[in-house]
Amino acid sequence: MDLKNNQSAIILEASEDGEITVDIASPDIDGLSGRICVAVAKKIMEDSEFQTELMDMVEENIQKNS
Repeated sequence: MDLKNNQSAIILEASEDGEITVDIASPDIDGLSGRICVAVAKKIMEDSEFQTELMDMVEENIQKNS
């Protein structure tokens, strides 16, 4: 994936046992989009309430599509 200087991406990788790894890609990690990605990645990794909220949303989505 090629990112422009004002773009950044959060990359989530799921292992076979459900472990999630968070990575950030950015040509300018200190730019606005890079800093926002870092903040969101930290929230994903460190905030257990946010993790629960995300997983609840995923479960709801799975149930709606079943």
